[in-house]
Amino acid sequence: MTDILHDISAEQATQDPDSYMREVLRWHFSPETGSPFWVKRAAELDFDPIDDIKQLSDLRRFADLSDELCTVPAEELIPAGAQGEPFEVFESGGSTGAPKRVVDSASRGRNVEWVSDVLGEHGFPDSGHWLHIGPSGPHVVGRTIKHLAAKRGSLCFTVDFDPRWVKKLLSQGRTELANEYREYLLDQVELIARSQDIRTLFITPPVLEALCSRSTLYDLLAERLRGLLWAGTSVSAETLWQIENVFFPNAAVAAIYGNTLMGIAPQRPRAAGDQDSCVFDPFFPQSVVEVIDPEHGQQVDYGERGRVLMHLLSRDMFLPNVLERDTAIRMAPPQGGTVDGLADIAPFHDGSGPKIIEGVY
Repeated sequence: MTDILHDISAEQATQDPDSYMREVLRWHFSPETGSPFWVKRAAELDFDPIDDIKQLSDLRRFADLSDELCTVPAEELIPAGAQGEPFEVFESGGSTGAPKRVVDSASRGRNVEWVSDVLGEHGFPDSGHWLHIGPSGPHVVGRTIKHLAAKRGSLCFTVDFDPRWVKKLLSQGRTELANEYREYLLDQVELIARSQDIRTLFITPPVLEALCSRSTLYDLLAERLRGLLWAGTSVSAETLWQIENVFFPNAAVAAIYGNTLMGIAPQRPRAAGDQDSCVFDPFFPQSVVEVIDPEHGQQVDYGERGRVLMHLLSRDMFLPNVLERDTAIRMAPPQGGTVDGLADIAPFHDGSGPKIIEGVY
């Protein structure tokens, strides 16, 4: 079977997303190239995934099997057509229970390269060291930031932390210990910042707030930073304005939204008439994201809030119809664009199940 997905460009996929989707399905459900996970389930479906799924809207016919990623052997997720290629395993944050696992070889790299181009539009520097203050393995964000730094010609320093530990502390009301852990992280940041020329910072808003409260560290970084990339928790419009205009006026500031299953949706550059200060664009059509009414399953109108529904369509992994733990406001595409944006991301909670702890990441 011809491996069309290996060579198809992001531009070609975007121009004809339905054809791209059909190639993804043919790859993942054909015994010659598909993963054991999906080939085995093809016989259990009441439709033919290769012949009956014609357009993106048809992906709703699949059940959400993402919970199975908590226990499935990782090797069963790797397509037979990609055997021998280097794969990595990454885990979700485990905000609502046991973490989910995904495999990836090159698809996330394509996503990161596109994100780098978007950061260039924001005015992020092409030189100077990066500092990543956030999770590394088993979380994909660590590899992502290192890849971004390398793509933009920079070294990347890291300060690792474990978001699961912090979330556990917060869920148990042990805020004093969580705060002590945060200060421990900032101690490590200060050691790096005093000896290295850090120009771009990746950080989560709660840790950034604590950093700004430590005057010696803040003064050191505010003078040098030319790029600030944040992610991980929601931020109010007022807080974002202060970050951009009061605390780091000399830096290009942007955010990324995403997770282990979906990939990365960077903040799109602001345009005249934007109703929200921070709108995220998914890496379409590798990541197809909808904002739906959680009761009826239909897309909400532009400007309305709904639950985030995601379909992952890559050569490395196929995962349709995943109802995310987030809500968002559906935003119209920018002028000349075709892909909806997402704004004002917030955790979803209907009163059942465990409370979602955003924590420091």
